[in-house]
Amino acid sequence: MKTTGSPAGTGETAGSEANGAGGAPLRLWGGRFAGGPAEALAKLSVSVHFDWRLAPYDLLASKAHARVLYRAELLDDAELAAMLGALDDVGADVAAGRFTATIEDEDVHTALERALVERLGTLGGKLRAGRSRNDQVATDLRLYLRAAVRQVAAVLTELSEALVDVAEEHVATPAPGMTHLQHAQPISFGHQILAHVHAFARDVDRLRDWDRRAAVCALGAGALAGSSLPLDPEGVAAELGFDRAFANSIDAVSDRDFAAEFLFAAAMIGVHLSRLGEEIVLWTSREFGWVELDDAFATGSSIMPQKKNPDVGELARGKSGRLIGALTGLLATLKGLPLAYDRDLQEDKEPVFDAVDTLLVVLPAVTGTVATMKVRTERVAAAAPDGFSLATDVAEYLVRRGVPFRSAHEAVGALVAWCVEHDADLGEVSDAQLAAINPAFTPDVRDVLSVAGALDARSAPGGTAPARVREQIANLRPTLAADHKWAVG
Repeated sequence: MKTTGSPAGTGETAGSEANGAGGAPLRLWGGRFAGGPAEALAKLSVSVHFDWRLAPYDLLASKAHARVLYRAELLDDAELAAMLGALDDVGADVAAGRFTATIEDEDVHTALERALVERLGTLGGKLRAGRSRNDQVATDLRLYLRAAVRQVAAVLTELSEALVDVAEEHVATPAPGMTHLQHAQPISFGHQILAHVHAFARDVDRLRDWDRRAAVCALGAGALAGSSLPLDPEGVAAELGFDRAFANSIDAVSDRDFAAEFLFAAAMIGVHLSRLGEEIVLWTSREFGWVELDDAFATGSSIMPQKKNPDVGELARGKSGRLIGALTGLLATLKGLPLAYDRDLQEDKEPVFDAVDTLLVVLPAVTGTVATMKVRTERVAAAAPDGFSLATDVAEYLVRRGVPFRSAHEAVGALVAWCVEHDADLGEVSDAQLAAINPAFTPDVRDVLSVAGALDARSAPGGTAPARVREQIANLRPTLAADHKWAVG
């Protein structure tokens, strides 16, 4: 339920200005209507139950707009002081929960104007000059999302830092690298972990790049055509921390590219979290047994007492579908809209809010899982040579001896086929049998049948050699520090 502050000492009372004729709720659009909307329309139209989180940003923009009206000589000194004081009071009441929206408030803008009019009477109605809910909401949502994106980036870099810490511990831990989920070649387990870090680093870079395009202020565009009042869009933009003001008033109120683009970035983060979550699920399975989860980041079964379930990884996978759905839903809403503003755009906020909330709950849980998990190094290393994963090294050994790779590939394929038939590993084939399979195989081929040697040999830039993995870590640390600094301001 709402509560109200004391009216400012302006000689006005809340009266009919706050409530409308006959005590009806304040509306920002009712002048030409003889009666209120039908209950069904009111229920469909109301958005204050979800857009109330924009209240701090709407108040921030309102103070900037009040100063613009003052510079345009539409408010005098006393009126500006009373207006700014009342807006501060409303902000304090909102923050403390003393003022909240009610179901009679159509949206956050109506609720806050009601609060202002309750305090200032007629003076409170002056703030509406030169602006519309169309440019207000476009500005508020950008303000909210620019702040939220930094929160997301901060926790995303914290996850990356946790992954880098794990990678640093396992630079020289051999692991089976896989394609098609089949053993392929030995790799450094640290190299595998860092692959996820690079994906998340792109996500943060994408958010930073998004912010550059989102830093456009729509306030002053009005409903769609700008204003005949002497407003100052560039001044407002600078005061609110935007890089620039709108260039086209129609585009300013109808553009939701910034919301859709954020949702794409959020969906990509979700996809990357899902891939990491899937690997954690695999690594903690009995079939792999590479990782043991800390009890704080696992759950049990209500019927099977032995179970330890990787719920965080599974929920990360599941939440990715939710994030992808938010993106596709908004794109479907936007695709057929004529310019300029249409009420369909009310549907932009819930998917954006939900995506922010989803990421801010999933990311810390994944970070905690990664930071506390125990890698079972011996088991990971023991699996590295399984599945004839050194076969490529044997083929490259033949290439260094002058054998064309096509021929080398066929020769090693025949060697693997013999091993499969005789249930033998590559290193268990006798010298005589090697020569019988292909004369190119001489006894010194055994020099390349070493996991450690296979890792060290892949020392090209970006490769899995431990030296290159350490190089990656050295390059990533300052990048992550810079990204975190940007995020936290």
